[in-house]
Amino acid sequence: MRISGYSGYKSHGVSAAVALVNAVTSRDGDDSEDALRGLLRDHGFFWRQFEPGHAEAFREWGRILRRFFEATDLETAVDLLNEQLLSIPMHPHLADHGDPAGLHIHYAPPSAVLPHRFRATTLMNLSELVCEYGLNRTGVCAAEGCDRVYADTSRSGRRRFCSESCANRTNVAAFRARRRRA
Repeated sequence: MRISGYSGYKSHGVSAAVALVNAVTSRDGDDSEDALRGLLRDHGFFWRQFEPGHAEAFREWGRILRRFFEATDLETAVDLLNEQLLSIPMHPHLADHGDPAGLHIHYAPPSAVLPHRFRATTLMNLSELVCEYGLNRTGVCAAEGCDRVYADTSRSGRRRFCSESCANRTNVAAFRARRRRA
């Protein structure tokens, strides 16, 4: 049995939450069953357990989490997380599937369906992120016209864009505007 280190805000649950919110709520998102199954696979969840009836539960969770990423004050974000923490039963337990994750914590009961397990994991990981950093590492992309969300996993914690593309486009536009004024 391998014991993995605690990864805190770098957890797969945070990046999975971002991916889900963007898939479900952004203009360019894809919340089809195949896309949701791929999102689960890409973020280390048991995607083979995804059933067509689960899609709407994932979509609903993405819409709820959008409110967290849009929160501009800590009290609003904490209230939302606390409301959700109270709404689902949690039964934390240690698990080791023999995969690269090693020994880790599952937050939902072993018998829980996939959407419930996903919801519990993303909720706990976002809660840990807020406890450690407040809202300084999450938000809606600062690029004009972009509605995607982000969670900053960098050491510096200064990210304000959903992607390098949005950051570069914004920086180039600002540079060109400064040159025109000069």
